[in-house]
Amino acid sequence: MNPHPVTRITIFGVPVGKGRARSTRDGRHYTPAKTRAYEDQVRMLAKLAMGRAPPHEGPVALTLGIFLPVPQSWAQWKRDAALSGAVLPTGKPDADNCAKAIMDGCNGLVWSDDAQVVSLTVTKAYATDPRVEVTAEPLPCLSANVTRRAA
Repeated sequence: MNPHPVTRITIFGVPVGKGRARSTRDGRHYTPAKTRAYEDQVRMLAKLAMGRAPPHEGPVALTLGIFLPVPQSWAQWKRDAALSGAVLPTGKPDADNCAKAIMDGCNGLVWSDDAQVVSLTVTKAYATDPRVEVTAEPLPCLSANVTRRAA
């Protein structure tokens, strides 16, 4: 049994979506520096959250709360509406790209591989303190990789 039944991580700062891989003229591929830096931050926080515990085994339910800053250029009435939840962020970064950056940053630490994430809930909202709140909960069922019938 994993010593951490639920893992919670808060990544402070403006959320970053996973950037598309880039190519050089000689055909080599690389991840953009902004994406690498964000994934490194996620990795560091995941290590702290897990401590000495091993990665979760089996299926995991992942919940992400993505809280974005309200644009400074907006009028006060619109800022207030955004902070109350009456206006939601429908622009960049994309929810799925944020999830991918976080899932890649947690690989090998919170779970062995992000293929273990079988349930993903992502919510975007505005907040005065931009951040991502991560909750990874192991599910009480077997992985498809099980090799023996449970007794």
